[in-house]
Amino acid sequence: MATTYVSTGETKGTRAKTNIARVLSYIFLGFVTLLSLFPFYLLIINSTRSHSELQAGFTLIPSTSFFYNLKTAWNDRTMFVFPMALLNSFIIAALASILTSYFSAMTAYGIHVYDFKGKNMLFKFILVIMMIPTQISAAGFLQLVGVFGMRDTYWPLIIPAIAAPSVFFYMKQYIEGSLPMEVIEAARVDGSNEFKTFNIIALPMLRPALSVQLIFAFVASWNNYFTPALVLDSSSKWTLPIALAAVRSRINSEAGNMGEVYMLIFLSIIPVVIVYIFVSKNIVEGVALGAVKG
Repeated sequence: MATTYVSTGETKGTRAKTNIARVLSYIFLGFVTLLSLFPFYLLIINSTRSHSELQAGFTLIPSTSFFYNLKTAWNDRTMFVFPMALLNSFIIAALASILTSYFSAMTAYGIHVYDFKGKNMLFKFILVIMMIPTQISAAGFLQLVGVFGMRDTYWPLIIPAIAAPSVFFYMKQYIEGSLPMEVIEAARVDGSNEFKTFNIIALPMLRPALSVQLIFAFVASWNNYFTPALVLDSSSKWTLPIALAAVRSRINSEAGNMGEVYMLIFLSIIPVVIVYIFVSKNIVEGVALGAVKG
């Protein structure tokens, strides 16, 4: 009987410690969540304030200038047209993210499935390219854009997205753990050609990883300022980062309006949130599977 009492006491003590650890974990996670969401809350608050109120200082209380800032940002025609900049960014980001996800998956699939001379060397070469910053090749990239007559067009922002070493590397790692060669061999035996095998069999199995890379590539293209600023000259073709920089540059002038800037930032993150909502289930699944396989 004494042994039973000790065992019961130990069990209760273990449960109590587990409950305390769980409560502390929830408190910590709640704090981190609030800390992560605070900048977004502050952005919303600032988008409701006027320029003079923003200059007056910091506050957590919303003001009454939300619709005024919205109207000002949407109808601003001084340097650009916001709806056009929003559309430009969406077209570029959507096409770039789709191309980079699809062709990176295809490249990773080819290197994983086929055995050919120089396979390892090609893989290492792609990894080396991944480590080269975009700024280093900017001069040569601009010359190439000029040679092909693509200056002030969207093509230099879309076509290079086909070659994305970082996306390729992620897809390669995912394919190694999620795409059994037995499935590919079975499709070949059944008479499926390689292109059909990739699109009909492999891609559905890679959907979680594709969703992860789709949103990452979309956000990267959406926030990209460096390359669009180099190749786009016409204000009608500006993307949102360039438009935001143009509005921000007027802050020190009489026409400057910080409320408009915060409203533009607020409006610019809405499409990203919408895209994330559509693919969030697959993103969580892909990240979880990648963590388990890693």
